[in-house]
Amino acid sequence: MSVPLVEITRGPLRESLHRGDIAVVDHKGKLLARAGDPEVVTYFRSAAKPIQALEVILSGAADRYGLDDRELAVICSSHYGQDFHRQSVQSILDKIGLDTSALRCGWPPSIKTEYALEAARRGLGPGPLFSDCSGKHAGMLAVCRHLGYDISNYESPNHPLQRKLLKLVSQLCGLEEERIAIGIDGCSVPVFALPLKNMALGYARLARPETLDKELCKAAERITRAMVSHPEMISGTPGPLPGTWGFCSELIRHGRGNIIAKLGAEGVYCVGVKDRGLGLALKIEDGNSRAIHPVVLKILADLQILDAAQLEALDAFRHKKNYNDHGRVIGEYLTVFEMQSN
Repeated sequence: MSVPLVEITRGPLRESLHRGDIAVVDHKGKLLARAGDPEVVTYFRSAAKPIQALEVILSGAADRYGLDDRELAVICSSHYGQDFHRQSVQSILDKIGLDTSALRCGWPPSIKTEYALEAARRGLGPGPLFSDCSGKHAGMLAVCRHLGYDISNYESPNHPLQRKLLKLVSQLCGLEEERIAIGIDGCSVPVFALPLKNMALGYARLARPETLDKELCKAAERITRAMVSHPEMISGTPGPLPGTWGFCSELIRHGRGNIIAKLGAEGVYCVGVKDRGLGLALKIEDGNSRAIHPVVLKILADLQILDAAQLEALDAFRHKKNYNDHGRVIGEYLTVFEMQSN
């Protein structure tokens, strides 16, 4: 059963409670720690993107089209649609000879409200480049162009590209394909459901790929290098507006090359730790992502993965405050769980 993870207070009272489940696994598949049920099955959502991005390298598309680390990083991202994000996605499309009409990710505004409002004030958009999944879709199109696949239905679960991606998730996460349930993501491509402990294993292997075959190991090293070299691509960076930085970008940036991390919708989050060969996966039961930041940072602090200086740099995420509309602190976010060792 899920356990209480975060309380939200207002004045002297607990106003809200977020429950969830956590799994911490090493790259050999051993469950090291947990809270709640590490076997709970949920959708990987966008946390699967760094694993899906491996196919861009394995297929040969990255080398054929000369994709650089910034472009590989944006393929892994759930970006805010900042200028440099859109430029990198457009660069991928230019290199593979397609325009934005080929993207099947929809036309949503930026997932960060502040940037959506800024874009509207500047008269930008709407358009598919603003989709947080446009990088992933551009990467999928690159594979299709390289392998000669039909691009008109690349988002179909039965498309050969999507079958390849299912195989990759199965391989990295140590779960047979037939045991992975398939749904449809918000951006229209297939999304995979599997136990949290298998998601954590996928990230552990991504971070420490030595147990994988040679080509997959090299692809994992290249993807994680892109993510840690360009953390700004994974979510977003501070801009002229307050509170616009992204947790994924900041966690990777302050991880000093040792951490890869990725948000998934509906309260999913995954982290890989290179030097320890660890992966962690969590699911907030009610799908509210506001509880994720303090939970992740408590786990990383308890496991002594982040030192005092790193935790201080991430303090605004670790010790989140509850603000009213005047910017006054009227409560806080309190972590209320302890990890159990296996």
